[in-house]
Amino acid sequence: MSRFTTGVTIITTRTPNGPAGMTASAVASLSLDPLMLLVCVGNTLATREAISGSGVFAVSVLAQGQDRTALRFASRCEDKFAGVGLRTELDLPVIEGAVAHFSCTVEQELAGGDHTIFIGEVVSCGYSVGSDPLVYFGGKFGSLCDLDSHARLAYDWQLSASL
Repeated sequence: MSRFTTGVTIITTRTPNGPAGMTASAVASLSLDPLMLLVCVGNTLATREAISGSGVFAVSVLAQGQDRTALRFASRCEDKFAGVGLRTELDLPVIEGAVAHFSCTVEQELAGGDHTIFIGEVVSCGYSVGSDPLVYFGGKFGSLCDLDSHARLAYDWQLSASL
């Protein structure tokens, strides 16, 4: 599965003890009418219990350059939210600077091996114009290839090699 390129997201929810969250790449669009998505959360993670208990979750699609945030939420550190900017105008914790975000109500929980599949109906969403997503492939973070930039670099390399 490491050879399958994915976007990088932070799944968050709220609990009586504060926000909970984790990094996830197993996120997918499920339906357009109604607008739904699914997220897969490991059964041993505290975020799984938190989403199940709250009945709501948010998905923040990380932007290029948010690698450290992805790593922080993938860790088991005490306070993943310390020092992380959050969008304060939204009901659920959403990572500041994310390319897109979705707030969902849990419509269904399904068993999926060592994960729980949460199907959520999107109640609100938004996106940032002009930002590129963070991607994950082969155990590394990366970005989408900008063809104009790539072509310019190739041209400059060939020019310098011929001189």
